Amino acid sequence: MTIDELDAKLLSLLANEPRLGVLEYSRRLGVARGTVQARLDRMIARGVITGFGPDVSPTALGYDVTAFVTMEIRQVSGHDPVADRLAHIPEVLEVHTITGGSDLLCRVVARSNSDLQRVIDQIVDVQGVLRTSSVIVLDTPVPYRVLPLVADVPRRGVRKP
Repeated sequence: MTIDELDAKLLSLLANEPRLGVLEYSRRLGVARGTVQARLDRMIARGVITGFGPDVSPTALGYDVTAFVTMEIRQVSGHDPVADRLAHIPEVLEVHTITGGSDLLCRVVARSNSDLQRVIDQIVDVQGVLRTSSVIVLDTPVPYRVLPLVADVPRRGVRKP
């Protein structure tokens, strides 16, 4: 599967101005409305576009502390049961299986440093978690982003794995 220059421009527009309608995207891209809709439908079907929800700031919800928590888990039943239990903790935003000295990496939020201790205590209480280590985020000079990858697609192309 490849994403061409028009797809890349459409993704960039969608990311930068998500509230515009398909008609306005078509006007700005200089293509028919049906072309834009077909491209969106195709990218959704192929998993290129994974969502349309708003990006919500945890800070705006009162969660001023972000931390990354690595954990070692009991290897008997794998990572899935632990990840399933972690998903029930609202402050756990992401869970990744990783290589290296730890097994899982979580991005978590908390209302304060002392509240972070409460969240970590909940994580430690999860059956299968043996040990945790955490680091607190001080600043995020480069937030999560994919638009540089999208902009680079026409030059490099995208290969299906």
